[in-house]
Amino acid sequence: MWAVSRFACASGVPLPLLRDVLMHSHKLFTSCPVGLLPMSRPASSGGSLSALDTFDRFRTDLFAGIHQPELRRLGVFLLAAGAGLLPLMAGSAHAALTKVPTNGADTLLMLMGSALVLLMTPGLAFFYGGFTRAKNVLNTMMMSFFMMGLVGVLWVVIGYSLSFGVGFKSPFIGGLEFFMMNGVGGPLGDAPLADGFAISATSFALFQGMFAIITPALISGALVERISFKAWFWFTLLWSVFIYCPMAHMVWGGGFIGPLGSIGAIDFAGGTVVHIASGVAALVAAAIVGPRNAFPDATRPPHNVPFILLGAGLLWFGWFGFNGASYFAAAGAGLCFVTTTTSASAGMLTWCLIEWFKGGKPTAVGAATGAVAGLVGITPAAGFVTIGTSLLFGALTAAACFIAIQIKSAIKFDDSLDTFMVHGVGGTVGALLTGILAAKALVPQDYFPLSAKILAESGNFGLFIAQFKATILTYAFVGIGTAIILYVVKATCGLRLEADDEERGVDIVCHGEEAYEPMTN
Repeated sequence: MWAVSRFACASGVPLPLLRDVLMHSHKLFTSCPVGLLPMSRPASSGGSLSALDTFDRFRTDLFAGIHQPELRRLGVFLLAAGAGLLPLMAGSAHAALTKVPTNGADTLLMLMGSALVLLMTPGLAFFYGGFTRAKNVLNTMMMSFFMMGLVGVLWVVIGYSLSFGVGFKSPFIGGLEFFMMNGVGGPLGDAPLADGFAISATSFALFQGMFAIITPALISGALVERISFKAWFWFTLLWSVFIYCPMAHMVWGGGFIGPLGSIGAIDFAGGTVVHIASGVAALVAAAIVGPRNAFPDATRPPHNVPFILLGAGLLWFGWFGFNGASYFAAAGAGLCFVTTTTSASAGMLTWCLIEWFKGGKPTAVGAATGAVAGLVGITPAAGFVTIGTSLLFGALTAAACFIAIQIKSAIKFDDSLDTFMVHGVGGTVGALLTGILAAKALVPQDYFPLSAKILAESGNFGLFIAQFKATILTYAFVGIGTAIILYVVKATCGLRLEADDEERGVDIVCHGEEAYEPMTN
């Protein structure tokens, strides 16, 4: 019925009228023995009827009981389309996606991409852990690492279904038909995802689960060294269900924001779903939880810069899966791999040059942060832009994130590890640049119908407007939703540690263990 409704909307035909024709056709077909259906009757001349003669004879039988001219004309059109004769009547039409068998190479790309994206979460743990004080490093790393357990289970139980199901028939949330991933991939787990996709449904579900794991982990950077682990557990559980799953559905699951919805925005690998969502959540959470007790007077430099470099390297490596496997086809994934690493290189170089010019010395922390900023910026565009254009994404995103960090420091806002300044600002810049710089040839109508239509009719400015709308909606939905969840958690179990526990160290208070002995920082 969804397809019938879509046709009615597109053609302007009243939906009740369309239903009447279909019901009459259904009755005729179901009451007619299969052998009597006019596939190829002998012609009176001794030969076979032509396709159009056969069609005309069947049309006469089919609509014998229909007397309204409007119904008869509509019925002829629908029958011609169903018989594959529409091109003879009105020229060629846009073809639907073709059903294809599962392709081993494409599915392998998804499986390897899943492994690479999973590796990003321990990489993020090292990246964040290096920034904090030594007495809080285990807790900082656990806030990311623990997501592989919590969200990993949640995704299988209900997350995938809420994100990519259709049971609720809503543009904002999926359904429950894939509860416990029931039916995903068929009996053997090797069935293709959908028409036009040669990857298995199970590999897609696994791949998307890795995104669901790392997104709440990114938020932790704004809250380290003061939030209780119990509060973090409940916050991330609720946030994943009520914020991440609706965002994934609205953008990637055929919902309101994406190319199959009402806005037509494009997000190749998570500019809105992952980076803007986590960045905005981090901004709101840092404001509600409040600053560390020692901030800003007694803050200290990163306790382990090699951890930061190691984490950045693992993130860069994993990002090949994050963006590259989002192409869903091995043959064309090379473009995404190249744009991804090019943007990261440009981001690192830009950040170091700014530091060199501003302070006289490029720093290792700056190099790592610049690379991550470049990776964030290219995420929504990796498969939609040319290789040369990706240099702009890296440079502009790094510059914007650098400025955002300077502003944060000036106003003394305690987003501890610059989550919003890198992921929120970087994701925003990347999403908007995607609208400006996306290449029409890289936004195919088959897979991105509304986005391609916007590009064809209004150019990149029209797509920029769609990207801007998607960004504003993401800010509003994630910001308000995150605040509500935090206030619920605060009212039930509290959000942060006592001042004495914070001073003692989150590692020993929340986990009963320490990273180093003796403690030196």
